[in-house]
Amino acid sequence: MSTTSFTLAPGPEAPVAQASRSGYAPPPVKTAAARRPWKPWQRVLFRVGFPFFILLSLPSDLGWYKNLFTIDWLHGHYRDVYDIARFSPSFFLKGGAEGGAPALLGYDKWFIALGISLVVGLIWTLLSRKKEEYEVLYYWLRVLVRFRAGIGIIGFGFTKVFPTQMPYPSIGLLNSDFGDMTAQKIFWLQIGIVPWYQVFTGVVETLAGVMLFFRRTTFLGAALLLGALGDIVFVNFAYDGGVHVYSSYFVLLAAFLMVQDLPNLYNLLIREQYTVPRHYSPQFKEAWLRFTRLGLKVATIGIFLVYLTYLEYLNFTYDPYKQPAQKGLAELRGLYNVAEFRLNGQVLPYSPLDSVRWQQATFEKWTSFTYKVNRPHKLDLSNGGGAAMRDINRTFETTGLAGGQRVFYYDADPQTHTLYLQSKVLTGKRGRRGQAEEGAGKTTSQVRGSSIPAGHSNGYGGDYGGSYVGGKEAEQQAKYQASLAGWISPEALARIGDETLKINPAALSTRRERGIKAEQKPEKRDRMTLTYRTTDGGRHVVLRGLNERKDSLYVVLDRVDRRYTLSESTLSAGQY
Repeated sequence: MSTTSFTLAPGPEAPVAQASRSGYAPPPVKTAAARRPWKPWQRVLFRVGFPFFILLSLPSDLGWYKNLFTIDWLHGHYRDVYDIARFSPSFFLKGGAEGGAPALLGYDKWFIALGISLVVGLIWTLLSRKKEEYEVLYYWLRVLVRFRAGIGIIGFGFTKVFPTQMPYPSIGLLNSDFGDMTAQKIFWLQIGIVPWYQVFTGVVETLAGVMLFFRRTTFLGAALLLGALGDIVFVNFAYDGGVHVYSSYFVLLAAFLMVQDLPNLYNLLIREQYTVPRHYSPQFKEAWLRFTRLGLKVATIGIFLVYLTYLEYLNFTYDPYKQPAQKGLAELRGLYNVAEFRLNGQVLPYSPLDSVRWQQATFEKWTSFTYKVNRPHKLDLSNGGGAAMRDINRTFETTGLAGGQRVFYYDADPQTHTLYLQSKVLTGKRGRRGQAEEGAGKTTSQVRGSSIPAGHSNGYGGDYGGSYVGGKEAEQQAKYQASLAGWISPEALARIGDETLKINPAALSTRRERGIKAEQKPEKRDRMTLTYRTTDGGRHVVLRGLNERKDSLYVVLDRVDRRYTLSESTLSAGQY
């Protein structure tokens, strides 16, 4: 409110020093800032704005609180802290931060908050007409918004400081047709190919958050946040990025924090008057209040700067959240032409129009196998984010990509040289965002604690991936193991090993352990079982077995040593 800031004018309360020949006037004698009465319209506006920003700044989803109180702080995962930072108003409704009424573009939760605030403001005005100012409440509201915006944007920024939000394109994506990609996919990839620029944007966002932790740098932090996130809002609308509501959320908080100092800037820069900002701030006389204030600030900085930095480093180095974490088979990695393709013993000659024969194939450096065929599949419009712990649910390779590119996750039995492959795209009826649903005509049942793709949101910015697990874990595990029994033998499963442990021990966490168990459930996916054999020093790979339709398959792959004009950066996530 402008009532908390004013320029000094000649008078007994605020003497003005005379300017010297240089034109500079030394600071006047400091006087105590009086808490002046507010104008009637300011008081009414505050009575509406106060509950509105309270509703926007406090989490309103039970999942957020369950996650908070079940975090294993000694064995943390970056997503534990990230989910504390990343929330926006949901009011316990389905649809998450970006869901809601299409006509309102996902901003329906804001209108709900505004409607509640108008009612509260009306009642407040009727009951408190004699109150002349709200300096104390305004101060603490700004503190709440400052720290909410600061914590949130730091969580957002760290996924760019350690560039995992927009991964470098996989071999399969590098060899996909440009015209088969959505605008959102193209934008994310163009940031992914220049990770140092991604780091720069993360530093800007993180710096804005840090500045919001301190009262004296709040305006600068808010201005930086407004500029950085304002651009992201426009990018999301232009490229259909899907997170326009959450980025708009920070723009709104930043604009609110800047309002207090705008009159000062106007007087200083436009009217060219000597201006001294005067804002109310409480003076804590009791020692315990001073130590409590200091302790809370130190704890906030410790968790969201120091601890989160450590967790983000582990995630970037060993378990980047959008890429599979496990190493793929080193002898198979690369791009291949399909030299020979036999289906049920019949040779299918190459044809770009063939809807069955593979055209090219790739083995990534992680546990993904892709092949291209002239048969389109339904498009997943999510951004491949979320909190998936299992490699099979990390879908950045498939999202936003049309055409005939099929992506499979594989488990490898090293003794028998057998690949057990499962499609990363669920089969069955597709949901609104392109994710498959189990059963005809009904939404997939979500298990609390699972971490499936980003289209399934819990309302606080992620999915149901939390540090907590549902109460039917044993029953779910039994069903999952039963679903594998008819496909993979117990001996092969023992040789394949536990996915939970297939990363560097430094990155092991309770979140990963719980998340993998929660995601292990019977699902409808295309499956293939193929044996592999390399010849000529790995120049050729022979695959044989059964495809997803239980047809006999025999494929000979010829390695292609393609040199890309695009060179991969040394700043690369994961260890493979």
